[in-house]
Amino acid sequence: MSESLGPGPGSGPGRGPGPGVPGMTAASAFAGMRRVSPVVFKAGCPDCRGRFELAASALRLAIGATSRTTFYSFTCPECGSAVRKPAGERVVELLTGGGVRTLRLHSTV
Repeated sequence: MSESLGPGPGSGPGRGPGPGVPGMTAASAFAGMRRVSPVVFKAGCPDCRGRFELAASALRLAIGATSRTTFYSFTCPECGSAVRKPAGERVVELLTGGGVRTLRLHSTV
């Protein structure tokens, strides 16, 4: 008995199983993916030295024209201090990818 590597008759988008996984439908493939874990970021407060996790909604990212004007900020959940820290390229990438609200700063020149 030989096995076909290509799609069989009647298969394809919306038509049932494709090659390689008999009986697999899009609905059954994604059935376990109904809930997505929220993204959390580890942070620390320079004032009280507290360490904690923050949801993306608790952070703000400001992207400026230079590295000196690019930063993220949050309010410390332990002492209430407003915290502002520099954000390099990698931090900007992680925060934007994690859904942190972003403000783009621009010069008025």
